[in-house]
Amino acid sequence: MNLENSRKIKLLKLWELLKRDTDEKHPMSTNEIIEKLGQEGILVDRKILYTDIDLLIENGYSVEKQRGRSNMYYVDDRSFNLPEIRILMDAVQAASFVTEKKTEELLTKIAELAGSKRGAVIKRNITRFSTVKSKNESIYYSIMTIVDARAENKKIGFYYFDYNINREKVYRKEKTDPTRDKWYVVNPVATVLNRGQYYLLCYDDKHKSLVNYRVDRMDRVKILEDQYITPNKDIEKIDLATYKLQQMKMYSGKVERVSFLIDPSLTDVVFDEFGDRVRMTKTESGMVNCTVEVQVSPMFIAWACSFADKLRVTFPQRVVKMTKEHLEKTLAQYN
Repeated sequence: MNLENSRKIKLLKLWELLKRDTDEKHPMSTNEIIEKLGQEGILVDRKILYTDIDLLIENGYSVEKQRGRSNMYYVDDRSFNLPEIRILMDAVQAASFVTEKKTEELLTKIAELAGSKRGAVIKRNITRFSTVKSKNESIYYSIMTIVDARAENKKIGFYYFDYNINREKVYRKEKTDPTRDKWYVVNPVATVLNRGQYYLLCYDDKHKSLVNYRVDRMDRVKILEDQYITPNKDIEKIDLATYKLQQMKMYSGKVERVSFLIDPSLTDVVFDEFGDRVRMTKTESGMVNCTVEVQVSPMFIAWACSFADKLRVTFPQRVVKMTKEHLEKTLAQYN
């Protein structure tokens, strides 16, 4: 290795060492730095080290210097501060689609963003969540395949499964032949994270509609090299942010403007569910009238019925009828 390349490697290793193993509470002395670099096969004397650190500082690297009998050095400028790192770690733990194995790997990587010293402290003091995790380790390859398919403008194929009572995979079958696992062919539109689960939003040419599939329930996802995504105006005009907000737990349905009366005690609950899209007005009876555009699905109807006499759907009549039928079927279960 020539002298110039050797000097570049030395500066890179010096920066990596300081960024990884130091912070304002754990500075590193000149002797410690020389010893650590020596363990990586990089020999440097004290005077040259001073010059190298000054060179890093002059070029904008955030190395802080504490002067004394032996100078101490540390890196204090992190890409993420501690609260931000904790938020990222909590988000990984809360995500159901991230498996237990991958959760541990990601927590370690995220903690290292704080440096080795603070990262170790964060890992020791982590609060473990009770999130039920997916067991499908291939989800990461499925996501990669979906992203690549979108970039190449090609369709994808996959098998889809549910779990039985023994937590075993049961693949969905072809309607014309119940002995055969169904092979799905769709136009991928986007992946959507919703309430801890990853979904594939896609367009089904056969049914001429947008459909959602949970990525952790998709198996043997494959790019169909000879099939390009079908041009479709419905896909081109879709607003993903609005589409996601209109759905409840990613269950699809017809978009309708729905009105319902709520007890004032449910105001925060409704805002948590629909955000600023919902319009509220007080009524003379003391109830609050709410109006929102939502995809009317079985999940929405179940949600509306979950508040007993504190919520009543009032418009449109089709949705009122669906709500009544849901309640009648539920009541029949107990007769």
